[in-house]
Amino acid sequence: MPAITFIHPDGKSERVETADGESAMQAATRHGLDGILAECGGNAMCATCHVYVDEGWLARLPGMADDEDALLDGTASERLPNSRLSCQIKITPELDGLVVKLPERQV
Repeated sequence: MPAITFIHPDGKSERVETADGESAMQAATRHGLDGILAECGGNAMCATCHVYVDEGWLARLPGMADDEDALLDGTASERLPNSRLSCQIKITPELDGLVVKLPERQV
């Protein structure tokens, strides 16, 4: 089963197991992870699941859709080159071990 490591702003890390095809946001909320609000439930409408993808993993992710790109312009924490919406990161076996950092704030 693939897993994701979420790094909290204080440096604490949490590793959560995911199901193949599940989004990183779904895995986080299913495990009760603090830092992912997911107010829109994963419909790419709110940006409250913003994460910073570890640089070593960026090239393995699919390209960003226009709606995700637009939403990232309105995040509560600074948008960085490695910003993504965790609801748009679908987990596959190739993403086993993915590392993402949670921003300071989501709203």
